[in-house]
Amino acid sequence: AKQVWDTRCATCHGPGGAGNGPGGAALKAKPRSFNNAKWQSDTDDERIKNVIVNGGQAVGLSAEMAANPDLEAKPEVVAELVRIGRSFGS
Repeated sequence: AKQVWDTRCATCHGPGGAGNGPGGAALKAKPRSFNNAKWQSDTDDERIKNVIVNGGQAVGLSAEMAANPDLEAKPEVVAELVRIGRSFGS
């Protein structure tokens, strides 16, 4: 999961989850900051898993948040990615 975070997620969300990765600068919809306490408390893990696997558009967010359908068969990786994202809110 750490490798997936580093190569796919941190590109836009930033290495510290602040939504400030270099790939996010060109996006119309700025990447989610996982440092946001309100978002952390208002968003459940199942929604995050859905966004990771199916992309932002699956839950009414920006289609610029890419889907990762290859991770659907790797629930342990998805769960760890959720844990990583949650770690930035504490």
